[in-house]
Amino acid sequence: MRKLAVLMFQTLDGVIQGPSSPDEDPSDGFTQGGWAVPYWEGVMAQVLVEAMDAPYDILFGRRTYDIFAGHRPGDDPENPAATKLHQARKYVVTSQGGSLEWNNSYVLKGGMISAVTRLKAENGPLLQTHGSGQLVHSLLAAGLVDELRLWTFPVVLGAGRKMFPNGSPLASFQTLKSVPVENGTVMTIYRSAGRP
Repeated sequence: MRKLAVLMFQTLDGVIQGPSSPDEDPSDGFTQGGWAVPYWEGVMAQVLVEAMDAPYDILFGRRTYDIFAGHRPGDDPENPAATKLHQARKYVVTSQGGSLEWNNSYVLKGGMISAVTRLKAENGPLLQTHGSGQLVHSLLAAGLVDELRLWTFPVVLGAGRKMFPNGSPLASFQTLKSVPVENGTVMTIYRSAGRP
């Protein structure tokens, strides 16, 4: 059975909404999009080494898939992260119709929990989510997450969707690794340790 790891960027106060650009996700009146951009250079170099070096498949929610696919990175020897994303199998949890145009993209059919459970039971590389906050909340509630790979940025926003909103299920995690970036961001990798 393969593992499922969540990759997520968050602020010190746990906000995960709209890290990449001002218009990425303005839902619920969120106006602080793009908060992670000043820290990208050091963080993305670390993400490439720590989370994108070994083979992996990606599990996306539809909104995040559409954001990534809008850039549609391809094979680019100058951009190894783009090449890895392009080559990875991309599984999309969606209730929307329409086709998935990006290379190696597949709609997960059936209920989300049963579909992801089946996917984890298959042979294959590590499954990772990239962003996809609503999907991650559902995966955590269902006990399907094996590992958290969190990058915590030295920013407080005071508003926005959070990694662990009020009412999140009880869970405990074992810290596997914690490494700072020179810009003040901290990468921490946790393994699920069940309920506290």
